[in-house]
Amino acid sequence: MRTRVVGIAAGIVSWVGLALAVVLVVHVVLTVGGANPDNPITSSVKAVAQPLALAFRDLFTPADAKLRVLVNFGLAAVFWLVVRAIVLRLVRRLD
Repeated sequence: MRTRVVGIAAGIVSWVGLALAVVLVVHVVLTVGGANPDNPITSSVKAVAQPLALAFRDLFTPADAKLRVLVNFGLAAVFWLVVRAIVLRLVRRLD
């Protein structure tokens, strides 16, 4: 029973961590790709990505807005993938 619970918890952690990183990457792609900022998809992704970027949102402030999003939100995505990996290891140790 314990192995199953740990497996389910690991699966949830894995998917949630991946989803957080994907939202940030999609925001980067839409911004760098020049997507219409008034489009509901673009604005919704941005609204979700902003709080997920945490302190990375304005870590670097290059003059080019697209480069700023690429670097800062890209770092935030990498951060969430690292957090995901660490938490997965901790969860799997419970087994």
